[in-house]
Amino acid sequence: MKIRAGYEISYDCVQPTPMILTLSVYPSRVPDLLSWDRMQLVPGVPVNTYHDSFGNFCHVIRAPAGRLSLSTDFLIQDNGEPDECAPQAEQHALENLPVDVLIYLLGSRYCETDRLSETAWAAFGHVPKGWPLVAAVCDYVHDRITFGYQYASPTKTAWDAHTEGRGVCRDFAHLAITLCRCMNVPARYCTGYLGDIGVPADPSPMDFSAWFEAYLGGRWYTFDARHNSPRIGRILMARGRDATDVAIVTSFGSCKLAAFRVFTEEVKEVVCESE
Repeated sequence: MKIRAGYEISYDCVQPTPMILTLSVYPSRVPDLLSWDRMQLVPGVPVNTYHDSFGNFCHVIRAPAGRLSLSTDFLIQDNGEPDECAPQAEQHALENLPVDVLIYLLGSRYCETDRLSETAWAAFGHVPKGWPLVAAVCDYVHDRITFGYQYASPTKTAWDAHTEGRGVCRDFAHLAITLCRCMNVPARYCTGYLGDIGVPADPSPMDFSAWFEAYLGGRWYTFDARHNSPRIGRILMARGRDATDVAIVTSFGSCKLAAFRVFTEEVKEVVCESE
């Protein structure tokens, strides 16, 4: 299938403000692009592009004082398959994990493994390891947290979400990641586009989405504690330890979000029937 995706985002800056932008599709999806995922900046400013330590495309700019607008609009090819399920995927003993995976067992800014370790072992210590364990974590988080955009907070951690019982998709992901790490399953945060493809349309305005990946059976698998069912058409933008590593905009100075629009939709093929 073909998917059209993009964004229109504006910030107001009181003075020239350095920013790191993480808004491009992840390098592994670049071969699937049917048109260029080109970031448009108005006014135009110099851009320094690099790959961070997690492999994400990042852009460094100095936003001018006043309004800065960012946008893109691209087409991408997708296989149209839902997230893969592998119930037999096994959990690795810690000493057998690849060393580059070990960082995803540690606590991080929004994932306080030390505060949730006892909770995790009490809830999941009896659950078979591997895929059933991660599935049980997703069920727990899905049932524990009530979703609502009004519950969004840039400082909310996994502990806060667990205590409050409410949040947005990033909070579902942070809590699930934390509980997985507590149970010795490497887990990493993902952000990207996820439109209403193959599911009833959500009347709420579109936003970027957060999910997570767990390392089982020698590879990474996608899990989504918010929706808690396989979805179609994910377009990965960035991966990291938590939302800190994949923030769409990290500003080094004061700025105010002035406009925000994200769109993701399947492009229906037009079939012409011959007479």
